[in-house]
Amino acid sequence: MKKNEKNNKKLSNPEAILWLLKPLRLEMKQGCTDRAVAGGIGKWLPLVQEKLIAQAFLPEKESAALLKPLQGYVTDSPEERKVKISAIFSSVEKLGTPTAQSPSEAAPAVEEQPKEDERVTELGMPVQYLKGVGPKRAGYLRKINIDSVMDLLCHYPREWQDRTQLSKIHQVKEDEHVTICGKVRAKQTFTIRRGLNITKVILDDQTGQIAATWFNQPYMRERFEEGQWVLAYGKVSFSRSWQIMNPDFEILEGSSEDQIHTGRIAPMYPLTERISQRVMRSMLYSLVQHLPTHFPDVLPDAVVKDQAFPAAKVAYQDIHFPPDFPALDQARRRLVFEELFLQQIAVARMRVTYGRVLAKALQTQGAKVTAFLEALPFSLTEAQDKALKKIFEDLGKPHPMHRLLQGDVGSGKTVVGAAAMLAAVDSGVQAALMAPTEILATQHYLVLKKYFEPLGITLELLTSGVKAVEKKRIHAGLADGTVAVLIGTHALTQEIVAFKTLGLVVVDEQHRFGVEQRALLRAKGEQPHTLVMTATPIPRTLALTAYGDLDVTVLDESPPGRMPISTQALAHGQSRMAYEKMNQAAQAGRQGYIIFPLIDESEKLDLKALTREYARLEKHVFTDKSLGLLHGRMTTPEKEIIMAAFKSGKIQILASTTVVEVGVDIPNATVMIIENADRFGLATLHQLRGRIGRGRHASYCYLIADPSTEEGRARLRIMCAVKDGFQLAEEDLALRGPGEFFGLRQHGLPDLKLANLIRDAAQIEIAKEHADRIIAKDRELELDENQALREAYFALYQDRESRARVG
Repeated sequence: MKKNEKNNKKLSNPEAILWLLKPLRLEMKQGCTDRAVAGGIGKWLPLVQEKLIAQAFLPEKESAALLKPLQGYVTDSPEERKVKISAIFSSVEKLGTPTAQSPSEAAPAVEEQPKEDERVTELGMPVQYLKGVGPKRAGYLRKINIDSVMDLLCHYPREWQDRTQLSKIHQVKEDEHVTICGKVRAKQTFTIRRGLNITKVILDDQTGQIAATWFNQPYMRERFEEGQWVLAYGKVSFSRSWQIMNPDFEILEGSSEDQIHTGRIAPMYPLTERISQRVMRSMLYSLVQHLPTHFPDVLPDAVVKDQAFPAAKVAYQDIHFPPDFPALDQARRRLVFEELFLQQIAVARMRVTYGRVLAKALQTQGAKVTAFLEALPFSLTEAQDKALKKIFEDLGKPHPMHRLLQGDVGSGKTVVGAAAMLAAVDSGVQAALMAPTEILATQHYLVLKKYFEPLGITLELLTSGVKAVEKKRIHAGLADGTVAVLIGTHALTQEIVAFKTLGLVVVDEQHRFGVEQRALLRAKGEQPHTLVMTATPIPRTLALTAYGDLDVTVLDESPPGRMPISTQALAHGQSRMAYEKMNQAAQAGRQGYIIFPLIDESEKLDLKALTREYARLEKHVFTDKSLGLLHGRMTTPEKEIIMAAFKSGKIQILASTTVVEVGVDIPNATVMIIENADRFGLATLHQLRGRIGRGRHASYCYLIADPSTEEGRARLRIMCAVKDGFQLAEEDLALRGPGEFFGLRQHGLPDLKLANLIRDAAQIEIAKEHADRIIAKDRELELDENQALREAYFALYQDRESRARVG
């Protein structure tokens, strides 16, 4: 009797049973994919048998017999594996242990199924109430914009590390990342010097030993017990012996938790202070285990079916803790599409709104338009002619035009914009043109004045530099309608500026303005037509997202007679070559620019500063040439004097910051030298280069730099090889990403957390098709099938829509 009692005690050892059954339950839950344990079931079997014997669960012969069905598991089909695991559970039940449970995909083990009261019932609830978070951690999470449970769920990994493949200790190599499964043989903490101690835990897998090592973390010693089995992942180094510094680890001995940090595909997250990878991973693991039973699906059923997407809940679970890489790919594909789809819903709603709003149809064949086009000293290019016809077609409709006119440097956008403004004047309404800088606004004013004043049109320039008396006169003229056209900077959006009848808004280099600034200008009229222009070519993928609510017209042709620009990258030690070319050009009666990234000295950035270099160039390099200095800190009158002198030829060489990036038109300028060119983005470099080559003389651009990064070197290579602005824009988007491409955030779109506008370009097109179809049928998203979509959409886009409605 006593003997039987002793055997029953051994057979019911809960620790040994858990160590055997838990991975098998997880394997069944994952569809028998052989991913439940590091290295697969086959490599795990010897460890299991040793454990069963050591914990007095079964003697060696009986344990071998119990595990025999699992032999050959790696080559079996999922169905064959399921049968084998079921046989193990049946055998354990026959041993008479009360803790053995039959695995069932329909009814998984109790400890794997969260209790109903542990589930997250509201995805919008504050994250502090999530298990494992609390008020203190919630405060740290708030610093990376995680306030709600849904925010945390959408805090996607930045990468995923494959920690499933076990390495034997005797096979490790220096600097490689490995997963080791070993038994704790020893542990120690010792002090090297004051303020520095080292904790080592020695792991043994019977092929060798390796130390898991931590600096100034003596408490790690207490986390381990000798004899425990530990999974450790990290980078291997050798210093007298093999070691893994600061590894991620799982203690397998008696653990009641699934493997989170090792032995699986492990997520790696962007972090904030006091939140380590282990903590972030544990919080997300807890969350995905406790998601609501009925998880809301933003995508309509028809879209999910058409694209063969996994369910929303599955996608969120697998993006964080994928059972394998195919599941991760499917989860990412679905969540990327969801982000892009919500954007396209916003775009589609805007387009439908524009079509419903009424506006004054403009006269596009009036006397002033005709006289202007006939008086031009050149013929329009074919691209300009097509663009103008499209714009005139829009202006003639009783709905507000919303068109984007994009064209490479020097393609002639200003002429097209001027004709549109004259159509407004012919129709008895006012027009306004807003530019990002005083220099560009002034240049527009001078160019348009030359054409408009002979036609009897009153136009004015309004910037922050205009004197108070002049401003008062301009304001009065706008209010009574005597000022027909107003050119200016963001000063046009000030509350005191009031038009009598604003019918057309033109925004130049529109990416320099935020959503609110453009909306404020439009709000000064009754649904005015809007034309936005840019010389920064926009890749199609970006146009479909940031500007998808606008009709796009492209000027892809330059005026005839323009000479190509030769571009060359030089090290600082070769800059004399560029200076010689500048001297030669000046002697031949040409002009040039020298561009610097900074105004004053900077200790932080070892760059040539404009003020210091200007003095050196004037005194030692271009001693017999006339130089001018231009930068953003000058007053408006100072800038105007310098630009007038440069335009007239009194200044031969203009040393400047990027204030000349857009709009400055000096056909006689043929040489540009850009110092520290690797510090500029491709879009800026292309705009700067576009200041030359505007006449009929050969032009040369020199990029002076000693780039220290591969990205800097890549920019210079691309600039020298590529002349087409649209191709450069694609390259720039690929290098810098959509978040930085000329300040995408200014468009009021939520950040893309997972989607990439280059890699996921095909998804954008598909998302647009589905969004257009849904909005055509249900613009307000009121149908029952669109309720989850409606909630998700308005949570993200309500603020954007209210801003857009201002105009």
